[in-house]
Amino acid sequence: MPRLTLALLTLALAACSTTPVADAPSQRYDLLVRNGIVYDGSGGAQQRVDVAVRGDRIAALLPPGSSASAARVVDARGRAVSPGFINVLSWAVDSLIVDGRGMSDTRQGVTLEIFGEGWSMGPLNERMKADALKQQGDIRYPIEWTTLGEYLQSLETRGITPNVASFVGATTVRIHELGEDDVDPTPEQLARMQDLVRAAMAEGALGVGGSLIYPPAAFAEPPELVALAQAAAESGGGYVAHMRSEADRFLEALDETIAVARATGQRAEAYHLKAAGEKNWPKMAQAIARIDAARAEGLQVGANMYAYTAGATGLSAALPPWVQAGGHEAMVARLKDAAVRARVLAEMRDPDVEWENLRLLTGSDARLLLIDFRNPALKPLTGRTLEDVARERGTSPEETVLDLIVEDDSRVGAAYFLMSEDNVELGLKQPWVSLGSDAESSAPEGVFLKSSTHPRAYGNVARFLGHYVRDRGLMPLEEGVHRLTGLPATNWKLADRGCLRPGCFADIVVFDPATIADHATYAAPQQYATGVDDVFVNGVQVLRDGEHTGATPGRVVRGPGWRGDRAAGGAEGNK
Repeated sequence: MPRLTLALLTLALAACSTTPVADAPSQRYDLLVRNGIVYDGSGGAQQRVDVAVRGDRIAALLPPGSSASAARVVDARGRAVSPGFINVLSWAVDSLIVDGRGMSDTRQGVTLEIFGEGWSMGPLNERMKADALKQQGDIRYPIEWTTLGEYLQSLETRGITPNVASFVGATTVRIHELGEDDVDPTPEQLARMQDLVRAAMAEGALGVGGSLIYPPAAFAEPPELVALAQAAAESGGGYVAHMRSEADRFLEALDETIAVARATGQRAEAYHLKAAGEKNWPKMAQAIARIDAARAEGLQVGANMYAYTAGATGLSAALPPWVQAGGHEAMVARLKDAAVRARVLAEMRDPDVEWENLRLLTGSDARLLLIDFRNPALKPLTGRTLEDVARERGTSPEETVLDLIVEDDSRVGAAYFLMSEDNVELGLKQPWVSLGSDAESSAPEGVFLKSSTHPRAYGNVARFLGHYVRDRGLMPLEEGVHRLTGLPATNWKLADRGCLRPGCFADIVVFDPATIADHATYAAPQQYATGVDDVFVNGVQVLRDGEHTGATPGRVVRGPGWRGDRAAGGAEGNK
């Protein structure tokens, strides 16, 4: 192991030490979690200690049976007690606006949602706000903010259960200055884009997030990405990306991501690491070897994953990027032109085009599931396969894709079955892989019943801990907890989060390792996971005996560049 890497690991383990604090009989706390088996987030061995909380922080770890008292005592009854889980790739940006409880994640023990996969909720200009309002689907709301920091603060002010954090989207910054056309920035435009990143970092962004497989992000050249990542790196921010390819050019795209880490000296990470399409499945092991080599070189490189073999995105991922240039309205107008439509159909059927056609990568239209429509007339198609709908309509699968996009006036949400189970396990085994649902956090009620979703929205954490950690035995439980807590907190410089030691924020989960399980399926995805009993966010109980308490103590968790009141929230401004 390189000397630098070993030193960092030693410091991280020391910081997460859970040596019990000597009991002071006269001490009284706000909360005591007794009789649990503590997994402190470091990956170290479990300990039988009681967790004492005062205010919003862990105050002490006490020997079992201590004489300390508290206003509230929770008996963990031998269950696991861990730091709150961190969802490193959340799309709860809309769902938390209409339901701040974040039910599907809260009931899995998630206490921090991290946004920003390419698109972020700021910075916005008036044109971007108008476009966003037009594209809203079932969830509708006014856009009353302009910057990313204002959006995050609006959630906290509104009242939310989980904590929230975000990367600033490289796609969002590009649209802000360049629109959605296939153009390169001038030096002056690139400088303004960098300034937008710097401003977002000062507001608390964790770094820059990319989404390079999708237009208009797909039009960005590597120097543009490096420039934005360097602007974030000036204050310690990192870079994370949905890479330019996860299939035929997977390894080349990974090299591009690693190059950003090399250029900036900060962390770079691949969103939802995968090898898409059966012919590309052997590349997963090669990608892991490249990441290991980069880490051996001393680079801060890693990845996150979700615990499923299907991804979810839009039907527009089956279209060539050029037809999507200029934004959604421009794309729909082109698809209504007979000559353009003929050209698109020809490319959609060509397996040798340079762009990444997710539909062809599934290998069968029976492996493409339609899950989200805006148009009420199309909602009965929810949950059916593209093959089935095309047969019913009497049109080719390619024509059906174009027709649905135009009729729905949206990208049309779809699940693509692309990955192998062996590769999911191989990826999850890697010690540098954290977990992200790549989904919203919703509830099987109200507006959320108007559309379907991917089962990862309701089961990603529980499936990881139940199926992969416990049933498949991919790693010890202490390592599984570390992947959900201490690892992402360290990666993204989240001070005093992801840990159970004195001084850490009191984000705490009590769960049963023997019974935690996901129940969401592709046919019936809106089913809560089970096995998580009690959840605390900033010292406030939000889940009691598996039921939501109604509490909304969530806060904005800010990154290393934040220029706010650090004294109020610790060195990294987490309050």
